[in-house]
Amino acid sequence: MTVQGCAAPEQTVALPVGIDLAKQAVIQGVVSGAGTAYARLLDHSGEFTGEVVVSDEGIFRFFAAPGTWTVRIIAGGGFTKDISVEARLGEVSELAVAV
Repeated sequence: MTVQGCAAPEQTVALPVGIDLAKQAVIQGVVSGAGTAYARLLDHSGEFTGEVVVSDEGIFRFFAAPGTWTVRIIAGGGFTKDISVEARLGEVSELAVAV
């Protein structure tokens, strides 16, 4: 388990060692100006799929199936922002979100 207390890999800029990007579709990003925030992954129908705590550096990452996803950023002060993203096998889809 990570310091954050869940089984998700540590949220760092570099992909974790041993990840074969050719076999993965990765969605990752940086949230700025948020303090504590959460990134939630929703499928094409809006159904909840997963959630991670954004790291102290503002980084989050999901390993997802190829397709259209929504990343919902939830931060203090009632801030919520939805970002649509296309996950593609062998690629890292990068997002930047200012709070």
